[in-house]
Amino acid sequence: MAVRKDTIFEQYLAPIARLLIDEPALRRFYESIDWQTESDRFRDPQLTYPDYYSSQHFHSIENGYLNISAAVSYDPITQYALPPNESWVRQSLIDAIQAKPRRILDLGCGTGSTTLLLKQAFPDAEVIGIDLSPYMLVVADHKATQAGLKIEWQQGNAERTRFPDASFDLVTASLLFHETPPAIAATILQESYRLLTPGGEVLILDGNQKTLRQTEWLTQIFEEPYIQAYATGSIDAWMGAAGFGAIQTQDFWWIHQVSRGVKPLLGQRVQPKPFAQEMEDGQWATS
Repeated sequence: MAVRKDTIFEQYLAPIARLLIDEPALRRFYESIDWQTESDRFRDPQLTYPDYYSSQHFHSIENGYLNISAAVSYDPITQYALPPNESWVRQSLIDAIQAKPRRILDLGCGTGSTTLLLKQAFPDAEVIGIDLSPYMLVVADHKATQAGLKIEWQQGNAERTRFPDASFDLVTASLLFHETPPAIAATILQESYRLLTPGGEVLILDGNQKTLRQTEWLTQIFEEPYIQAYATGSIDAWMGAAGFGAIQTQDFWWIHQVSRGVKPLLGQRVQPKPFAQEMEDGQWATS
């Protein structure tokens, strides 16, 4: 894989990470899979990769998540990139769920770490994970098989999922919004609103926007093309613009946050402000 050498991560943190990661085990895993055949199981021939996704490097890896190496290395690195403990951080999203969903959609599911927790927390629910990268889905499917969990994986764009209206009780996204431009995050929330049944919940786990605004160095550690724009925004405002109510964001260990919104019951929908009006009102600086 081609890796940029000028990022803070590659210059200072990567040498430490390599001491902690079992690279021979990663190599064996990489070589044990027929990536072309396995990824073809998930490819949607009608899907077109959005430019913001396909034209950028993520985490110093050339071609980002469309590089097999990104899928192989994601879990080993992420366990050290989500202090104090990756499982605790992801569990904070699960703990914020207030209903008992029957059908769950996990957007931008990546290697399925949160998706697996959702299925474990709600074993009777139908759980679907979608992601743009077929390679990430190969890893997610491998993990679900190893855990004995039945989860459906699909390649898909969180902006336009093609699922029917009101077809899910719960829509989630973990560590997705800081990797999209704010306008795309807003569109994903509009799509989430469409997908939810009245009274359904949306839960978003991501970096703490208040903290990221105050500590710019945090946004420069990894190669994250959109994280500074994410930091200046407000998921609460984006949810409000999409029409959600009962919006609340809770901090988790200073550098993470979990945001929750509810699709109002029929007859209770709050008229959302246009996306541009939200910016004019200065609501991007709230959280």
